[in-house]
Amino acid sequence: MRRGILAGAGAVGLLWGTQAEPSARLDVLFASGAHLSGLLAGYGILVMLLLMARVPAVEHGVGADRLARWHARGGRYVLMLVGAHLVLALCAYAAYTGTDLLRSAGRLLGYGGILAAAVGTLAFAAAGVSSVRAARARISQETWRALHFLTYLGAGLAFAHQLVGPDVAGGPLTVWAWAMLHASVAVLIVWYRGVVPVRQALRHGLYVVEVRDESPDVVSVVMRGTGLDALRAEPGQFLRWRFLRRRLWHTSLPFSLSAPVRDDTVRITVKALGVHSRRVRRLRPGTRVLATGPFGAMTPHRRTRRKVLLLAGGVGITPMRVLFETLPAEPGDLTLLYRAGNAAQLVLREELEAIAAARGAGLHYLLGPSDASFDPLAPQALRNLVPDLAAHDVFLCGPGAMAHAATASLIRAGVPEEHIHTEQFSF
Repeated sequence: MRRGILAGAGAVGLLWGTQAEPSARLDVLFASGAHLSGLLAGYGILVMLLLMARVPAVEHGVGADRLARWHARGGRYVLMLVGAHLVLALCAYAAYTGTDLLRSAGRLLGYGGILAAAVGTLAFAAAGVSSVRAARARISQETWRALHFLTYLGAGLAFAHQLVGPDVAGGPLTVWAWAMLHASVAVLIVWYRGVVPVRQALRHGLYVVEVRDESPDVVSVVMRGTGLDALRAEPGQFLRWRFLRRRLWHTSLPFSLSAPVRDDTVRITVKALGVHSRRVRRLRPGTRVLATGPFGAMTPHRRTRRKVLLLAGGVGITPMRVLFETLPAEPGDLTLLYRAGNAAQLVLREELEAIAAARGAGLHYLLGPSDASFDPLAPQALRNLVPDLAAHDVFLCGPGAMAHAATASLIRAGVPEEHIHTEQFSF
């Protein structure tokens, strides 16, 4: 997919190149730069929206966590392109008319298309500023999501601005192609973020059956519906859950299945890490649930070797627990390592031990604080627990810092990077 995105950017650059006018005049040079940055910004906006459209084929192939990181990183580039387009266009107009920048800005805002672009820029800026780490820590999740909805307004206004610009409006074929790209992305967003969740809700009729404590800060939510096999949720995947109760209904929360789908019953296991996950533990039986998905690329299809190591940290045990039960393996070919600060933080322990005994699989708890002198995830420590470690496929899920440290240790221990399959849910 990354190659496709870069190829699209190249096509946009080619479109600009066919229309660029060679000139040494200052206003033309500024205008040429404004046209290129504007086209790339418009294309980048489409890519950012596509990455978060929740298209299953895209999320299965790339991984939802990676898409989120691409979206966050790409959003910064798009904002820089929008800013560059704004400055260059203003400088071009000032150089062409021989006026100062302030007076030029006032005149440009008198044009409807320019005014729409300015409002769209403000919408993107609001979403971008709210995503800065310092700002994100000070605003609620609801406010952050509301500000991000402004990107749809910004995209619409940017599209209106582009249709009257010389680069897109220069020919009917360009207008048609640009409009079709926007229409396609819009349809995908409406379908997968709007229609599909409603259709699945009507089809499956999910509701909460039970909420039970697994540890002081972890609960399991058991839900029941009809025809849940049609979800086709694979081990290791997650769904986005919307619980229809006050202060939760407007937020879609990504949680992995912590048990296989059986008898039209599904289960998730949630740690109270934020405001919304803390509210989940106060759910009551009978609460209606909308589920979208499944998503995620950390599935058995990634497996390429006979022996498999599952490595979990914290609540990352949830997808590992399902894989531990369902991955085809002979006795001795499957091992689970579970990293936690202490024994009290281990969740689903009885289930894991029952699965290990029934399947003849290895199960080891790696306990201790992260700042202890002994690191249970050090390369030699991992090799001691799994002597033929380099011959394993590794499925890894845990907090960001733990996942990065474990990946580095696995590589140093001889596991090829292409055999380490990971997905993080900190996005």
